[in-house]
Amino acid sequence: MNRMLEFLHPGPDSKTELIRTLASAEQRELIEPESRQMLEGVLRMAELSAGDVMVAAPRMDLLDIEAPYEELLATVIDSGHSRFPVFESQRDNIIGILLAKDLLKIQRAPELNLRALLRPTIFVPESKGLNELLRDFRSNRNHLAIVIDEFGNTAGLITIEDVLEEIVGEIEDEFDEKDGDSGIYTLADGSQRVAGDTDISAVNESFGVQLAEGEFDTIGGLVAHEHGRVPRRGEFVEIEGLRFAVMLTRGGSVRWFKVTRAEESEG
Repeated sequence: MNRMLEFLHPGPDSKTELIRTLASAEQRELIEPESRQMLEGVLRMAELSAGDVMVAAPRMDLLDIEAPYEELLATVIDSGHSRFPVFESQRDNIIGILLAKDLLKIQRAPELNLRALLRPTIFVPESKGLNELLRDFRSNRNHLAIVIDEFGNTAGLITIEDVLEEIVGEIEDEFDEKDGDSGIYTLADGSQRVAGDTDISAVNESFGVQLAEGEFDTIGGLVAHEHGRVPRRGEFVEIEGLRFAVMLTRGGSVRWFKVTRAEESEG
């Protein structure tokens, strides 16, 4: 009987067909939209590697082991991260990971050696799949890894939050204010967050610029063209006085840009 039902109602035979089936189930109200999005995220994550979602090396927030305590604390406060790679002599020489909460121990006991507070560094290749990386993160307590390229150089970093965002998507900030349906948001710090599929015309109107609208329809397409490829998370591209910093990529394209005036970014 079960085989007869399978013959009459064959299941999807490809990932693309499975995603269509999930979309159909949502339309028929069999599953909630959030559930469908998460299931799609799980399916697409299997195709992604650490190199696809990492923060590129030039944009990493690092701590210098030789820096004074006040400078380290200022960096921790300004960036707001909970974990930091620590380097010695040069940025590419990562010697450990420091938890922000461990830095406070030095304030209470100045005689403590910062090196003694460092956690081991986990190194992963750019090609490491996100599924496998998530399993690794779940099995150890250090939820940050340094991504290395094929030559053993530091390519970037990736956290468990980066991996999980591929499943659940980016969580909207409660203070974000959406600019209508244009895909442009005002962030709490006054900068703008712009979806990669936002129409160039909407960006022009919002920022008072005149980006070319001929060859490309979306801002993501224009930025990729100007950059020569799709920029990675942590990279930025400047066009017509605007700096487009990549906040999140997904499925080989930019999901969100943080957009500021170039002069503001330099200041």
